[in-house]
Amino acid sequence: MDLGISGKTALVCASSKGLGRGCAEALAAAGVNLVLNARGADALEATAKDIRDRFGVQVTTVAADVATEEGRAALLDAAGAVDILVNNAGGPPPGVWSDWDRDDFIAALDANMLAPIALMKALLPGMIDRGWGRVVNITSGSVKAPIAQLGLSNAARAGLTGYVAGTSRQVAQHGVTINNMLPGIHATDRAISLDTGVSKAQGIDMATAKAQREATIPARRYGTAEEFGAMCAFLCSQHAGFIVGQNIVLDGGAINATI
Repeated sequence: MDLGISGKTALVCASSKGLGRGCAEALAAAGVNLVLNARGADALEATAKDIRDRFGVQVTTVAADVATEEGRAALLDAAGAVDILVNNAGGPPPGVWSDWDRDDFIAALDANMLAPIALMKALLPGMIDRGWGRVVNITSGSVKAPIAQLGLSNAARAGLTGYVAGTSRQVAQHGVTINNMLPGIHATDRAISLDTGVSKAQGIDMATAKAQREATIPARRYGTAEEFGAMCAFLCSQHAGFIVGQNIVLDGGAINATI
């Protein structure tokens, strides 16, 4: 399927690896030029070179922390006019309710709520002026089904979801769509981190910890960055203009819900 977005420009946050990289690669395969961001310069440059070599698109890199004003300013300055924004950031650390104080919540809000809102506020006006734009926010399945040990993520991402619910319906008339992708467990560094926590807490090896988690997923496996990226690219395509303010779950059926 021709996605109809060849030649457009996408800003993809946290895209040196994992789900962000999966989204960047799928967009590049559709002919989209990229502005890639991550905190680690080495991994970011390696990813950029690989995407340039494989897909022949233009790739600009900005090593910066988008949770900071300085990082966002550097990123926006380098990006210029952007047609597609993919917001993404690693989740805050797991724990229990008694572990977290105000500073922990502020850090989670900065990374997983306020930073994507700031980028949307900066880039939506240009999209509206041009009459076309796509925003995809990578949030979490915990928005629909809270995960006890991920209370910081539950709170911050739910706040972003509420903001998107209203904002998306205000900008849709201008040809701009905003939607959220809610991943379950995918085979990324985040899954390794969570499995490591289970392994240590239960005194089991990593293979057993992973097998336990896979058993809770109807698909009986973790998702892949490639299939996640394919959905992101579709939401950014010319075919997705009537999808507005939606929360699309990609979790192998793990969340047991009718709606």
